[in-house]
Amino acid sequence: MLLKWIFDRLVALIGLLFVWPILLVVAVLVKIKMPGGPAFFTQKRVGKDGELFTCHKFRTMTVEHHGSTVSVAGDSRITPLGSKLRHYKLDELPGLWDVLVGNMSFVGPRPDVPGYADKLEGDDRIVLKLRPGITGPATLKYRREDEMISEYVAKRQAEGDSRPMQEIATEYNDKVIYPDKVRLNKYYYHHYSFIKDIEMIFATVLGWKVKFAGEEV
Repeated sequence: MLLKWIFDRLVALIGLLFVWPILLVVAVLVKIKMPGGPAFFTQKRVGKDGELFTCHKFRTMTVEHHGSTVSVAGDSRITPLGSKLRHYKLDELPGLWDVLVGNMSFVGPRPDVPGYADKLEGDDRIVLKLRPGITGPATLKYRREDEMISEYVAKRQAEGDSRPMQEIATEYNDKVIYPDKVRLNKYYYHHYSFIKDIEMIFATVLGWKVKFAGEEV
């Protein structure tokens, strides 16, 4: 994957040189619209070979928030500005730095918080051999993840499920979404293609669909 390694660092450097004004504007907006906290959100994530690294994003939630790492559309923890940043994926721009320094790749599995990736067992652990990505097949398939979880929660509540929203959301993520993401990422590992990487990057930026593992994501 030498070509992938070179591509990641070269494009990340070029990207940072071109988008730094956008990074500056978004950082100022976060500080103004979401006072009392940092512009950037940093968190330890599980990276290649299971090693922890510090992931960087723009902050999209209130400073003092608690609860599950699984979020749903309309989550009260997400601010109005944060919702827009998430919708247009602008919160991911600081990730260019993580790609440049080698902690992430443009395409790969999303970096998980400890408690998910470190619990993978058997053949599923093969995804830890991959460098985490800003986008990837699982990211594309679940680009509407917040909305999908929200719709599931609403359906369960309409059926009489009285559990807290976050509990229902976490259950759906852990039993349905996350295992499917692992499946897609395992397929990505076994069928890696640099050309497919480029397709997925364009699909992410332009909102296109791309064929992967026998389905459209």
